[in-house]
Amino acid sequence: MKGSRILKETYSSLGKGSQYFVFKVKKLSWKQWLVVAVAVVAIICLTVWLSRPQPAEEVLPVVNTETVTTQDVMIYGEYPGNVRAQQFVEIRARVEGYLEQMLFEEGTYVQKNQVLFIIDPRQYKAQVERAKALLEKNKALAIKARRDYDRIKPLYDQNAASQLDLDNALAAYESAEAEVQMSEADLKQDELALSYTTVRSPISGYISERYVDMGTLVGPGGQSLLATVVKSDTVLVEFKMTDLDYQKSKARNVNIGQKDSLRTWDPYVTITLADKSVYKYRGLVDFADPQVDSKSGTFSVRAEIPNPDRELLPGQFTNVTLLLDVREDAVAVPTKALMIEKSGAYIFVLRSDGVAEKRFVETGPEVGNKTVIERGLLPGEQIVVEGYHKLTHGQKAIRANS
Repeated sequence: MKGSRILKETYSSLGKGSQYFVFKVKKLSWKQWLVVAVAVVAIICLTVWLSRPQPAEEVLPVVNTETVTTQDVMIYGEYPGNVRAQQFVEIRARVEGYLEQMLFEEGTYVQKNQVLFIIDPRQYKAQVERAKALLEKNKALAIKARRDYDRIKPLYDQNAASQLDLDNALAAYESAEAEVQMSEADLKQDELALSYTTVRSPISGYISERYVDMGTLVGPGGQSLLATVVKSDTVLVEFKMTDLDYQKSKARNVNIGQKDSLRTWDPYVTITLADKSVYKYRGLVDFADPQVDSKSGTFSVRAEIPNPDRELLPGQFTNVTLLLDVREDAVAVPTKALMIEKSGAYIFVLRSDGVAEKRFVETGPEVGNKTVIERGLLPGEQIVVEGYHKLTHGQKAIRANS
């Protein structure tokens, strides 16, 4: 019973409070209602704003860049070539006879005009002596004919000799003079043949082994080739270039094999030896064939290279590297920064505001790990060399090397 009474008193007191609250609410003015409404709206907005989902923070791609610069770019071409002696002379017997002496050591260096071989000279000495004797005889006949003419001429002037006598004397004299000239020519020819029995080296160089043995009949009726002499302190390197190489060089106003005073560089060559080392001396191109071989589509080019130590031997095959062109102050970028698609080659340029720009460029020759850019880039611009696969045109990025 006591509990029931307490509940009733509590309810009674709550009822009175509720009545009081309702009474107070009814007594609020419209301004107070406005304040309450604003407060409620503010509480709701604050609750919504605090409970909103947080946006994800944007992560910008990080890329490596490189500043575009200019430099002189050297463009080379590589070709197979072979080494040829600057002079290669065959020593041949010019007169017939038996080989008597060899006056050199095979494989050694011989001087110009050095005696190499002696061919039996006796026959040719006899011919020289005969020619000398015949010359002396004809000279004596010419002297007699001159004297006869000198005697008849005054007689003819005095009408003591006929015109026929004078004509015969003059003809005999002129014929004798002609015989003297013929004898002199025969003597020179026989002396020349005698000189050919002493075979000399026409140039300085290294001589080969002999091709005939002593006692062999050499000359027109026998073996004429006796040895060869090679001048190789300077050698010639010959190689073939393609018609396309020629067209490219002409497009750049570069004439292979011709000197150009306006050009600040020369088309030099270097060669690679059999051990893959590069020969220490360079050579200069001094000749280019003026026509293209229709069968191979190539033309011959030749360069001279010093060979003082005889490291290069005629007949060797080698790899030739030729400086084809020099692009002065050219824009060259790492080849890895270039991307290729159907519409052309492009590269990403990172502007000063950090925005990546997809820039299409015109490419030139590739040299080493760099490619020449003909159009599309300016010195000082920043290009993306690593991380470009993360980019799209107009996207912001961060330089890793900033």
